[in-house]
Amino acid sequence: MPQPQTTSDTSNDTRIDFLYLSESDMIRAGVTDMPACVDTMSDMLGLFAAGDYRMAGTENNSHGAQIFFPEHETFPGMPVDGPDRRFMAMPAYLGGDYQAAGCKWYGSNVANKERGLPRSILMFTLSDKDTGAPLAIMSANLLSAYRTGAIPGVGARYLARDDARVVGIVGPGPMNRTSLESFLAVRPGIDTVRVFGRSQGGIDTFIAWATEKFPQLAIEQVDSFEAAVRGSDIVSIAVPSQSGSEHYPLVRDEWVKPGAFVCCSAHLAVEESLVQRSRHVADARKIYQAWAEELPEPAHETVGIWGIHLVDRVRDGRMAPEQFEDVGEIIRGITPGRTDDDEIFIYSVGGMPVEDVAWATQVYRNAVRDGIGTKLNLWDTPALA
Repeated sequence: MPQPQTTSDTSNDTRIDFLYLSESDMIRAGVTDMPACVDTMSDMLGLFAAGDYRMAGTENNSHGAQIFFPEHETFPGMPVDGPDRRFMAMPAYLGGDYQAAGCKWYGSNVANKERGLPRSILMFTLSDKDTGAPLAIMSANLLSAYRTGAIPGVGARYLARDDARVVGIVGPGPMNRTSLESFLAVRPGIDTVRVFGRSQGGIDTFIAWATEKFPQLAIEQVDSFEAAVRGSDIVSIAVPSQSGSEHYPLVRDEWVKPGAFVCCSAHLAVEESLVQRSRHVADARKIYQAWAEELPEPAHETVGIWGIHLVDRVRDGRMAPEQFEDVGEIIRGITPGRTDDDEIFIYSVGGMPVEDVAWATQVYRNAVRDGIGTKLNLWDTPALA
């Protein structure tokens, strides 16, 4: 993999140019190339497990810094709290062949949908690791969606059965669109998709998209969570819910077939007997450990992602630390992946900003190689130096 373009050729050249990449530029530069994204995320998770990264916080594992708003207006014009109402900065550095730093700026408001906009509007700045100068400023909605969807594909590559054919989709939103893309990238024998959701409109949109993109698939709507899980080789669950385990979607033991790979990208509860007969793997164990430190115990009652529940189980002695596995360690060969056809895996997906740095770096390199984007000048000589 080529090294990142530097901001200057000589130590006394003060001119700084950077690329602006619009969403259409990002598409031309390959941001929606899911097989390549899965490969990049596999590489990144191996580097993460080795420790060749940095994120925010004193332990280098913070998800980012978030602005919280009050429940009621305290000053004229100040936003108030609401569903997905937040701003967040997510910085990270990644080593290996990437050698770059970056930050995703994340604005979110569910009311955006009333304006025909996505709930979240994202931008990403990729920076030179030595000078801090910008290499690129890019549209990041697709960047974020594809890096997030690729992480389930990494899990399926190492943990799902090679002969996986049936995928159960619970929650037919954007997260499960890109997840399905990544599953097909690593398990091309998939031929059947079962879809369950709360909204008929959401189900119809998902089925229309999947039918057009993957005409080889048999896609059927099922009438229950159970029907999506039963008989599926891969199950992908991404259903937002309120905090509190009583609100989380519950996977029952009897629904899950031997050898299944269950991917959890949102809140989840699992029947205890299924917990006991499954292996539990996270995309990055350290993230959940750091996250849980910021939450009251039991942390899973506040943040319903399955990896947070695993932290709780290790803390209170219900699970030995070595039972909470890390896919990066499997990628690096430190621990084994699937060892037999009947093993059940429950895989937690949480997301972290090093993923954005990895995929942004690759897309940026593609853009530089192919002459994509608009070159902008920061300065020829800085006014203050």
